[in-house]
Amino acid sequence: MELYILRHGIAEDGGPGRPDEKRELTQEGRQKLTGTLRTAARAGIKPAMILTSPLVRAVETAELAATELGYSGDLIRSNALIPEAEPQAVWDEIRTHQNESSLMLSSHNPLCSRLAGYLLAAPELSVEFKKGSMLCVHLDRVGSQPRGVLLWMLGSKFRV
Repeated sequence: MELYILRHGIAEDGGPGRPDEKRELTQEGRQKLTGTLRTAARAGIKPAMILTSPLVRAVETAELAATELGYSGDLIRSNALIPEAEPQAVWDEIRTHQNESSLMLSSHNPLCSRLAGYLLAAPELSVEFKKGSMLCVHLDRVGSQPRGVLLWMLGSKFRV
């Protein structure tokens, strides 16, 4: 299975009267994210399923990914992808979709950074996950514990 972890794009600032879960992507966030996704599309990336955090900025990120990558299925909202979720909860969610050839997860930090280390069986590993970045991990099997291999990472400042 190929697993694509996508951190949401740049979003509006939070604050009084603007709950964190309602923050939307900014125009700049959409533009940078679209650039990253178009690079992924040129590389032939097309997830079999897209799962997203229910927070607005992650859903908007997943919607952009679906458009740019030619995905026409439903976006699956999962509380396992909220910012404060635990990597084990994400792994449990991944395991429920283990028959898919690839999954894209639209989520947040600190979860994206922690999840990368967890999937690579190196929880102490620190991955700098900028907004709008995408990381690909290959999983030979989806057992009780992950044993992934890092294949690549894309971001707005490092694209091919």
